[in-house]
Amino acid sequence: MKVLVTHSKRLREVAEEDITFTEEDVDGLLLPHNDALVISSNVLDFKIKRVLVDPESSTNIIQWRVLEKANLIRSIISATKLLAGFNLASVTTQGEILLPTNAEGAMKTALLEVVDGDMGYNIILGRPWVHEMKVVPSTYHQLLKFPTPEGIKQIRGYQTATREMNTISISSSKGKEHTA
Repeated sequence: MKVLVTHSKRLREVAEEDITFTEEDVDGLLLPHNDALVISSNVLDFKIKRVLVDPESSTNIIQWRVLEKANLIRSIISATKLLAGFNLASVTTQGEILLPTNAEGAMKTALLEVVDGDMGYNIILGRPWVHEMKVVPSTYHQLLKFPTPEGIKQIRGYQTATREMNTISISSSKGKEHTA
C-alpha cells in the first residue's frame, strides 16, 4: 500500500533518507531499562547537561539557575504562565527566553519558559523543539535522530546520567510520608 501526504493541493516532498532504529542502536546500553531520554545540548556557547527530551511536554522549560550561571537573566522576556504537570501540580513561570540551540550542527532558536523551582533537569525540550527539529526520539534506543541537509544526524542519550538522577530522586524521597 502506498500513501501520499497532500497539503493545500500539492504533494509534500518526502526526505530521501528514512529515519530508522535498529538493534545495533542499542549496542552498549544497559538492558533492560526504563530510562528517560537525557542528553547534553549546546545552548549559545554553553554545553548544558541533564537535558530531558520529552515529547509529552507541551512546552520547553529552562531552570532560572542555568540562566543565572550563564549571565542571561537580563535576556528573560516578561511573561507569566501557569504550567501544570501530570499530577495537576502547577508552577508559575518567571518569564521566557529565546535561545539558539545547536544539535549536531543543526541550529534552531527555541522559546523556553523560565522556572525557578525544584526540577531535576536543567532543560526540558518538549514538543515545540521536537517538532521544530523534526526529531524522532526513541527512549528504548536512547537516541534522537533527525534530518539535516547533510543527512540523518543522531544524538545519543546519557543512560548513566539518567540512572544517577533516578537514584538521587529515589533516595531523597525515602522517609517522606505520603498520605492518600
